[in-house]
Amino acid sequence: MNVAEKFFEAQTALFEHVGFTPDWVEYAIDNQLDMVWSINDKEVKYAKSIEQFNGDGDYYIDDIYTQRFYRDWVYEGPDVTLIFCDPHTDGVKWFRIFDNKKKVKNV
Repeated sequence: MNVAEKFFEAQTALFEHVGFTPDWVEYAIDNQLDMVWSINDKEVKYAKSIEQFNGDGDYYIDDIYTQRFYRDWVYEGPDVTLIFCDPHTDGVKWFRIFDNKKKVKNV
């Protein structure tokens, strides 16, 4: 199996893990597995450490990108979560991946 085949096999396994079925559009997967994070109804907040997460601005906040091609925009599996994100930078949209062990609760 070549590297491209391994990539697509891993992508399929990841999508199955979180219950995502690709449809009309797909976005690049952006690795945020090292970040602490939380979501509310409309945003995902993430940072390199809990101190930065709770601090005065050394964190990131993306809108959860909603669109007509999918009924859900957050896909949580047992180990990781994929979230459609809009960082409002250069028109880019991401499918950000987060580690569920680093999810901040009670925000």
